[in-house]
Amino acid sequence: MHELSITQSIVDTARERAAGRPVHRIHVRAGKLTAVIPESMQFCFELIVEGTEMAGARLEIEQPEGRAHCSKCNTDFALPDLVLLCPCGSAEVSVTGGRELQIVSMEVG
Repeated sequence: MHELSITQSIVDTARERAAGRPVHRIHVRAGKLTAVIPESMQFCFELIVEGTEMAGARLEIEQPEGRAHCSKCNTDFALPDLVLLCPCGSAEVSVTGGRELQIVSMEVG
């Protein structure tokens, strides 16, 4: 379960950036191609912050769809998984979205 280590890193970063102020909300963008399961990340978050100064903070997870561009037919298309094939049949594709994993914003008090 890689969600545990990812979520621990998010919490550590949030604590560092909050500089002692209480954290109320963390908004994360985890693209669908990262293989992060939002429910698992939420579960890990609740375990990690329990009994800490971040207890009660909310984790909001946004999951952008995978996107790719085909250099053969010059088309942008949805990429539901990591099978890198264009609908035209070409494998000359580059992933343009869905792999992001970032803290977008935090609400601190």
